[in-house]
Amino acid sequence: MILVFLLTLILECFGTLKPTISNGGWDTYPEDVMTSPGPCNIPIRDSTLSHQEFMDLYAHSQPFVIRDGANNDLFRALTGKEHLIYSYGDSIVRLSSANSYSYEKRDMKFREYCKNYLFPQNRNTLGNDNDNEEWGDLLSEYRIPSYNLPKHSPALSFGVAGPGSGVPFHFHGPGFAEAIHGRKRWFLTKPDDRPTFHPNKTTLQWYFEDYPTVKKEMELYECTIRPGEAIYFPDKWWHATLNLDTSVFISTFLS
Repeated sequence: MILVFLLTLILECFGTLKPTISNGGWDTYPEDVMTSPGPCNIPIRDSTLSHQEFMDLYAHSQPFVIRDGANNDLFRALTGKEHLIYSYGDSIVRLSSANSYSYEKRDMKFREYCKNYLFPQNRNTLGNDNDNEEWGDLLSEYRIPSYNLPKHSPALSFGVAGPGSGVPFHFHGPGFAEAIHGRKRWFLTKPDDRPTFHPNKTTLQWYFEDYPTVKKEMELYECTIRPGEAIYFPDKWWHATLNLDTSVFISTFLS
């Protein structure tokens, strides 16, 4: 009888409690997860991978996922929603249209971005870029993967995005990308296998319209990475990403 009374009191005070997937306070409603994690046909390794194995097996030839390659518990705590907005809410972020060429740009405070743009994304949306100098103190706490390439130096890129957002197919130099909070699905093809995609369509559009065809036409590498996991992409490999949840992520470009 007491239990029923307490439950009734909670519901009267707070209304209907809607379940969420929460990663560091970055909430996602289950119905807003627009795709499944899908298959993973990429090798998954752990910190026992030696640097020599990295050079021999992956550095120039294929992607792989490294699990718990570095301890980033502190960085994960610092990028929880409450702490990040408290520390960087007034910092300016630049939003860019989610296409391959990023035509549209818009600046706003990080606090405003979190309030107005972290809802589930439609098929034509905006993603964010951060000024690394303004966020330098935070990025200095991130422990980069221990694998490197000769004559390459690491450069960091940090972002926060809502479910259904992502970056369409593009290519550049090699690097790692780690999921800090939330899940991110990756799609990759070899440099000579240019996948079918339209540069002005989002990854979400591509997934619903072209993904089945691309899987049949060529070898598509794919995997969903979770907090504590990082994916390595070799030089000039085509790749696209799709955030399944509200996600916090960081990339280490080896340039």
